[in-house]
Amino acid sequence: MVAHRFVESLLRSEDDVRTVTLIGEEARAPYDRVGLTSYFSGTHATDLELDTGVLADPRVRFIRDDRVTGIDRAARCVRTRSGAQHSYGTLVLATGSYALRPAVDGAELPGCFVYRTLDDVEAIRRFVERRQAQLGRQLRGSVIGGGLLGLEAAGALQGLQVGCTVVQSSDRLMSAQLDLAGGTILRRLIEAKGIEVRTGTRTTRLDPDASGAVAALQFQDGSMHEADIVIFTVGVRPQDSLARLAQLDVHPTGGVLIDSRCRTVDEHILAIGEVANFDGRSVGLVAPGYAMAEVAATRLLGGDATFPGYDDSAKLKLSGVDVASFGDAMAVTPNALDVVYTDPVNGVYKKLVLSDDAKTLLGGILVGDASAYGSLRPLVGAPLGADPAAYLLPEGGADLPDNELPESAVVCSCSNVTAGRIREAVHAEGCTDAAAVKACTKAGATCGSCLFAVKKIVGQELTKLGRATSDALCEHFAMSRRQLFDAVRVSEMSTFSAIIGRFGTGRGCDICKPALASILAVLVGAHVLDGENASLQDTNDHVMANMQKDGTYSVVPRMPGGEVTPAGLIAIGSIAESYGLYTKITGGQRIDMFGARLEQLPQIWQRLVDAGFESGQAYGKALRTVKSCVGSTWCRYGVLDAVGMAVRLELRYRGLRAPHKLKVGVSGCARECAEARSKDVGVIATETGWNMYVGGNGGFSPRHAELLASDLDDEGLIRAIDRFFMYYIRTADRLQRTAGWCVELDGGLEGLRAVIFDDSLGICEDLDAAMAVHVDRYEDEWAATLRDPAKLRRFESFVNATDTPDPSLAYVPERGQVRPATMEERSDPAVLIAGTTLEVRR
Repeated sequence: MVAHRFVESLLRSEDDVRTVTLIGEEARAPYDRVGLTSYFSGTHATDLELDTGVLADPRVRFIRDDRVTGIDRAARCVRTRSGAQHSYGTLVLATGSYALRPAVDGAELPGCFVYRTLDDVEAIRRFVERRQAQLGRQLRGSVIGGGLLGLEAAGALQGLQVGCTVVQSSDRLMSAQLDLAGGTILRRLIEAKGIEVRTGTRTTRLDPDASGAVAALQFQDGSMHEADIVIFTVGVRPQDSLARLAQLDVHPTGGVLIDSRCRTVDEHILAIGEVANFDGRSVGLVAPGYAMAEVAATRLLGGDATFPGYDDSAKLKLSGVDVASFGDAMAVTPNALDVVYTDPVNGVYKKLVLSDDAKTLLGGILVGDASAYGSLRPLVGAPLGADPAAYLLPEGGADLPDNELPESAVVCSCSNVTAGRIREAVHAEGCTDAAAVKACTKAGATCGSCLFAVKKIVGQELTKLGRATSDALCEHFAMSRRQLFDAVRVSEMSTFSAIIGRFGTGRGCDICKPALASILAVLVGAHVLDGENASLQDTNDHVMANMQKDGTYSVVPRMPGGEVTPAGLIAIGSIAESYGLYTKITGGQRIDMFGARLEQLPQIWQRLVDAGFESGQAYGKALRTVKSCVGSTWCRYGVLDAVGMAVRLELRYRGLRAPHKLKVGVSGCARECAEARSKDVGVIATETGWNMYVGGNGGFSPRHAELLASDLDDEGLIRAIDRFFMYYIRTADRLQRTAGWCVELDGGLEGLRAVIFDDSLGICEDLDAAMAVHVDRYEDEWAATLRDPAKLRRFESFVNATDTPDPSLAYVPERGQVRPATMEERSDPAVLIAGTTLEVRR
């Protein structure tokens, strides 16, 4: 990748006549190693190839599958494995690094791999397929090393349906990037994915079975751990053997010594990327390598660029788990201050490191929600310009500053693109969206984590020019969500790969994947865990439950209208008692059971389904609840049957996926006991019919719903809600609540009335038909999962001990139930700690 970037940068001037010979050891064209894990989710090897236009330039001669074996510095030529010799004016070493294996017996056994190249991942896939056929069961895998690459490898094994354990020698995952608190929350998030984690554990030996393939690991305490496949991600070493043979200066820990111009001790030889050692360090991240490539190319073109030093910022997304670390994340700067936000319920940890006057951002850690990474990382070393809480609190918690980044702020660390360069691309080069800026500057072309910031800057600059900003969904789709919805509907495509192949570019991101999952759920109606759809879902949708602070899950069965029979209550009570679950009545008039372990979810749901319950979809962007008062049936003030209408509405719209969650309230009279006007749709009974309100919500920015129609009969009300929901689902932006959508609608509420009641757009028949399809094909997601053995395999905590609970779970009694133990309680021997079956009352 670094060599490709160097060639691309060197030839950026079409008038330059110099030529480049690029020699690669692999038989492939240069490819994206950062995206290696996507190979296991359907990406073809050729899809990972970097811009082939660079190699097609007539000034480039690309030689593949021919390793350089020696450098003759005096004659200025290199020899290759094939016997060829190539002269050079300037030689650039970009040989990268190689993956290490631990120096223990058995590390070379069949079934042991490193995770570095496309050849590695292809070999892993072939081995898994062959070994599964030999053993006739699901394989057990181990990843030795819990850093960035180790977690990527663990996710890859899961993608191959291999149970996985991550073995980490230090006390936490990603110990180079995260502090103990961040590492602890990350561990719980990873374990909640069904990946076992062992920290503070060193592997001392690997043992084979009778076939000679790896079968078990032995740890330093003498314990054994079964494993059919092992992947080593214990670090890399610079591939500097050529430099050593050529007697270039090499650091004792590895890497060719370079100065800030990327020049070695030989003025005719440069070194860039992971093979280079600058200031005593060689770093295995792509961003510093790209920065070195730009410096080397600029120097050869006569410029005076210098390498500023390493940027260790990193961002990871593993199956819905966001992690980012940047700047002085460990707060080693003297007198640095930490500002920390934790949300244990939702598994979120955020830390900003500030200067001693609390004004300058020095670094940070984001776990569970890294959405602020793109905004924060460019500010490292600069004034934060706002209350830190604005960046740490959840969306809507505090207003983010709208300050502009300084010209010198590096927005894209992978390609070293500053805010000033992006502005230049807009003003001088005519770029009008993030995709154009990416093509022009390479900002966001590698990891993509800066694209939010790029899009914001482009919007600011276009506003200055008095031009409209792009409403593209993300860098992979130039369409808005509304346009993409229509494109999928008309094309009748049903898979993400087909849709992005026709309407988008690249491999997708954590913006477009969940958005398309929602669109496909509405248009195709496939199960959320079917085929490619499973890899598109957000964190909670992966297991159809809401993750809690201790990595367990909550279970919420649907209770339409808040109505439940005594037999249903007894069934829920019996289940909660059996599994030691904490129970609580929710604000949506149903019962939430907390503390379920991953492997318990199918067992619990089997009993709930047998008792007549369905999924409440409390985990999804879908209809949540229809809340009601008791209405005219019991209340002496009620004028209409609020419960009956609420039950009817909830059964009609259950399972309906949307850009955001949907809530409905039905009150039987104007006293409004159901608080219907705080819902997306509020229904209030009057003496002459139902009044329908729309666009309300609670949360950080509460908004009362507004009256859309009055005095509707039952059928008229349902028809209006059908059309309102379907019109919203088709036209709203990603993650836009109905409240914001109603505010931004052309024509406002009057325009909405015209669409729904006067068919001003001529689409009412389509909206009615779409809702009819939804109602007809509804299927309870959990009932369908219980019938499918392949889907049930997602709910195994430990593949070799499926019934073994996570030993890190601990609970204490409180008010007749149990709750998770705090860290202080875990360390206090006087406090009773027990699993979720702790008896608390007789």
